[in-house]
Amino acid sequence: MKSPPPQLQRLPLQRLSVVIPARDEEGCVVETVRQLAAELNRAEVPHEIVVVDDGSTDQTWALLTDAVTLVPTLRPVQNPGPHGFGRAIVYGLAQAHGDALIIMMADASDDPRDAVRYWRKLQEGYDGVFGSRFIPGGDVIDYPVVKRVLNRLANTFIRLLFRLEYNDTTNAFKAYRRSVIEGCQPLTSAHFNLTVELPLKAMVRGFSWSVVPISWRNRRTGLAKFKIREMGSRYLSVCLELWREKNFGRRASPTPPG
Repeated sequence: MKSPPPQLQRLPLQRLSVVIPARDEEGCVVETVRQLAAELNRAEVPHEIVVVDDGSTDQTWALLTDAVTLVPTLRPVQNPGPHGFGRAIVYGLAQAHGDALIIMMADASDDPRDAVRYWRKLQEGYDGVFGSRFIPGGDVIDYPVVKRVLNRLANTFIRLLFRLEYNDTTNAFKAYRRSVIEGCQPLTSAHFNLTVELPLKAMVRGFSWSVVPISWRNRRTGLAKFKIREMGSRYLSVCLELWREKNFGRRASPTPPG
């Protein structure tokens, strides 16, 4: 991990934006938002929660608009399209007002207490804070065996390719200063490969970052949107483009979304 420049430690952040992409998450998204807001309020973190409805066909949008009365810091927005996990995050980042940003899942798999830890770590001066479920203090609950094996293989490949100690690059739940998001443009991944593109770009382009242990539990309602068969080539393409940027000093060319 890279140490924060001393000057950043004197620049306190003013507001946190948590960006949550959601597609057909009527069974869990409101509870996710409610628990997150409660934890952030308890820790006195100034914040907004930007939930991006990414073309839901169920009651997700209706529930979110109703939930604003219960959670005043909630800002539901609709991605007008085209849709896709990565596109929803990019849209949400553009709508967010905070100088600190966290990407979080809608399915309650991420622990809201870890969002508070991210905020506090960013306040130490780091440009990015990356969680790991697979270091001392981290935890996973009810992780499907096949997905866990594939996850470990994918992250081992990334660690070897980029010579990293960090072992959970593919996890979406991460925190960034706004300057990182701006410095990683253009963000071109339309789907879950954005979870690799963003942190690897931050690392390759010289931003400081730290790792903290986090907890994760498998969703209890709804269906997972991640499709293993569809993502292998997309992950590989992003990794190879950023490996080229890292080793040859040329910024990765935008990959056509697909």
